[in-house]
Amino acid sequence: MARNVLILGASYGSLLATKLLMAGHNVTLVCRKNTAELINRDGTEVRIKLRDEPTHRSIFSRDLPGKLDATSPDKVDLSRYDLVALAMQEPQYTNHTIRVLMVKIAEANLPCLSIMNMPPLPYLKRIEGLSGMDLEEAYTNAQVWERFKPGLVTLCSPDPQAFRPPEEAANVLHVGLPTNFKASIFADEAHNRLLRELEADIDAVKLDGHDVPVKLKVFDSLFVPLAKWSMLLTGNYRCITPTDPQPIREAVHGDLKLSQSIYDHVDAVARRLGADPQDQVPFAKYAKAAESLLKPSSAARAVASGAPFIERVDLLVKLISHQLGMPNADIDRTVQIVDQKLNEKIVTGGSGAL
Repeated sequence: MARNVLILGASYGSLLATKLLMAGHNVTLVCRKNTAELINRDGTEVRIKLRDEPTHRSIFSRDLPGKLDATSPDKVDLSRYDLVALAMQEPQYTNHTIRVLMVKIAEANLPCLSIMNMPPLPYLKRIEGLSGMDLEEAYTNAQVWERFKPGLVTLCSPDPQAFRPPEEAANVLHVGLPTNFKASIFADEAHNRLLRELEADIDAVKLDGHDVPVKLKVFDSLFVPLAKWSMLLTGNYRCITPTDPQPIREAVHGDLKLSQSIYDHVDAVARRLGADPQDQVPFAKYAKAAESLLKPSSAARAVASGAPFIERVDLLVKLISHQLGMPNADIDRTVQIVDQKLNEKIVTGGSGAL
């Protein structure tokens, strides 16, 4: 049966959308009016490399069995949808029209699957060790999440690396690292059946007889998505330097011993909260993947382009570490550098267009 999925965010969200469309499901992308008009006219193009193929393939939404449309936030009819996916950068949810839509989503009691790096606050409240912590400081506006029931919000580790080529139109996405989305379950088993249905449908898709990477994998553990935190603190946020941004590969491999120390500490924080070591990704596997990440992280690129706000998983992990009595000087230093760079943008009047 074709499901109807609403995805907030047409950039990274178009990757999940393409996988759902290939599996025969229908997707609406929520984005700016101009981008919506472009997608409704031309569809989307996602470039992805299949296993053992030397070049990327272009997958066009107009060629897929599922139906795609796009709309601005004020035009969304929530009665159509079975699931909402949250694929915007966390600061974008403070936009007025997005906030109005988020209130409506919360009131409609729709299950929400986040593929943000920054975990929604309601999801963190599902984890016993975090439910009473003061973590609001890490969010651009924590009030956005107040109306959401924790059991209706789950988190998906956004491991696939993808970006919009700057020279291309806004409906094009290039996938650099085609790994899997790893989703935790909801509180309600009916919603989990929906997740597992989507998981199976995506897994069954073939392209010219070949398997298509970037799967949706569903896990019973709430801690599986937290494995991404070690990667973000070791690589993505350390792309932000006091001067120019550096590629993820350089951030990780410039001092591999230091990188492993940071990675292991964030892993230890997750285990203190209740994560099983099997929920986590070995450092050696991450370091190997980082060898192919030749661009600065999206957070570093955003800061370099003048954004006054970015997703602050670095600050979130620092707040958690300190409240657990597990501070780490290297993480604190990373947070200090990011704070400094963002404050520079505010002082100099950076545009921070989202």
